[in-house]
Amino acid sequence: MNSRQRRGVILLLLSVLCAFGAFAGVLSVISDVNSKVGPEVTAYQVKSTIAPYRPLDPGQFEKVSMPKRWLSKNAVTDLSVLDGKIAVTTLRAGSLLQEDMLVKRPALESGQQEIAIMIDAATGVAGKIRPGNLVNIYATFGGQNDKEQPTSRVIVPNAKVIDVGQLTSLDPKEDSRSGPTEAVPITFALDTTDAQRVAYAESFAEHVRLALLPNDSPTTLRPGEGSYNLDEDKNK
Repeated sequence: MNSRQRRGVILLLLSVLCAFGAFAGVLSVISDVNSKVGPEVTAYQVKSTIAPYRPLDPGQFEKVSMPKRWLSKNAVTDLSVLDGKIAVTTLRAGSLLQEDMLVKRPALESGQQEIAIMIDAATGVAGKIRPGNLVNIYATFGGQNDKEQPTSRVIVPNAKVIDVGQLTSLDPKEDSRSGPTEAVPITFALDTTDAQRVAYAESFAEHVRLALLPNDSPTTLRPGEGSYNLDEDKNK
């Protein structure tokens, strides 16, 4: 082997050693990254904006993978938690789904039934009513003759709201151009008697309104407080 061949062999060996060194360096970097990032797990993010207080569906979310160590403890990793839940705030597209974004949908108690009525958007406490709230349901009835004053009545005190629907445009009535143009379907959990009162008021009352009550502060009506007309003020 001449000197030129020896130099070639030496250069070849040096090249092999450099290649092994570079490969070892890459493996070291990968190992370091894996040690810092850790294994990946499944999470879910919102596909498009979801309004609050609406039933949730798995199709509204998409699966993403991310390092387990970067995932918060209350991140949702199984969409079965959506069953019977509603969002408490607006869920923005791209947001990572968290358990504290969800609450249980108010449920019926024994002896109760669901009844939904359309409430004028302007008289439904301006969008403040949410599932789980307590409200007083007022109805105003016109006098049956010229001598009888119109009367406002509390037809159901402490009615429990279990669902609030989407704002809906109403078809204008032929005999009225000044009626409400938008309404919201609101569902209550009521016993049979109160459900009948609500159904009657929706059919025959001139107006049905809701009065929002403070949390955990139900109304106690004293004698005479369940109804009102102007004659009561005139006689004071």
